Amino acid sequence: MKISRKDALTWFRFFAELPEEEPLGCRQQEIALAVFSQIETAVEARRKETLLTIPGLKAVVPGTENAFPWSPDTPACTLFVGPEVRFPGGCRSCLLGTGLSAVRKTNRCNLACPFCYDYGQLDCIEPIGEDLWEIGGSRYREEDLPLLFSLQKKPTGIAYVYLEPFMEIEKYYGIIRRFRQAGIHQHMYTNGVNANEENLRALGEAGLDELRFNLGASGTSDRVIAAMATAKKYIPRVGVETPMTREFYKALTEKKEKILATGIDFMNCAELHLNDNNLANYAGEPLYYCRMGYLSPIMSRDLTLQVMKTAAEENWPIVVHDCSNKTKFARDLNLAAREGGWFGRSGYGRETESIPYAAFLPTLEDESLAFVEEEDLPAGYRPGEIVL
Repeated sequence: MKISRKDALTWFRFFAELPEEEPLGCRQQEIALAVFSQIETAVEARRKETLLTIPGLKAVVPGTENAFPWSPDTPACTLFVGPEVRFPGGCRSCLLGTGLSAVRKTNRCNLACPFCYDYGQLDCIEPIGEDLWEIGGSRYREEDLPLLFSLQKKPTGIAYVYLEPFMEIEKYYGIIRRFRQAGIHQHMYTNGVNANEENLRALGEAGLDELRFNLGASGTSDRVIAAMATAKKYIPRVGVETPMTREFYKALTEKKEKILATGIDFMNCAELHLNDNNLANYAGEPLYYCRMGYLSPIMSRDLTLQVMKTAAEENWPIVVHDCSNKTKFARDLNLAAREGGWFGRSGYGRETESIPYAAFLPTLEDESLAFVEEEDLPAGYRPGEIVL
């Protein structure tokens, strides 16, 4: 059903008042899903118009190593602008290789970012264990890796994640050497606050291929920008990967020249997605669901597309990558296929325990988001009727 924004708002105001433990009836679910579809359709229609205005927009396409000019019919894994040679190897592994294989060690962080998936939970993150590393959901010691490499198919790439590795970066050098010797591409995420000449040099010498700075975590601090320039002296590929927020967009606009002068290779503009931990930090922001999976503020990817348009028009020397919810959707399809999953299998899905209907009221109250097509609700679904 092509529910109108007026009827959608009426119904969602009702859904928002229901107790959390009270599930929607079957017809009520139909209404809710119709509303989410209308919102997503409206968001995608508006973004398509923006994409058509970005010069030199390229698409990473499944089954090929090369990027192609984007068109609306391209089955793209992801989109970017800039020199293809600088597209991150870690992203190629994630989207075209054997997926994003996470290697976890550190359960602590020195910041508390409002966009963090673990916001409010940072003091109770379960530790991996002394001298242990979590790889593929299991725990290993560094000396176990030769056996692991011998018995199982090696991934195209791995990523050091969870939470801030520079809290104990000296523990990482040995395992990086092991993966380097095995010929596996490695990238690492950091907020950059504890990065310095000594540990960046050590990471480069150990064999780290790619370092990604969450520049927005530090408020785009000059100190971290300087660390990015230092990292480029020792590590082959250096870039920015930050959830796109209003604050980061503003800082990026103000410090664009300083950031580009560091010599970085890429900027991954991640679409901010929300869970039960960080949702309250974005109260009042119009939201949407992408394929009923990731929940995001609409503004996040909209701002990314504006950055990409500017980068393309000004011919920035870096890749600006649209690491959107659709990219994550493609990532999970690729990973399931590589694992031999059945047709249509994917791990992509919702990351909130329940659907936060009240959080969508600002979306439906936003008159600038026009539904593409509206029609009257059929009998039995209209406001004022008992619908179960």
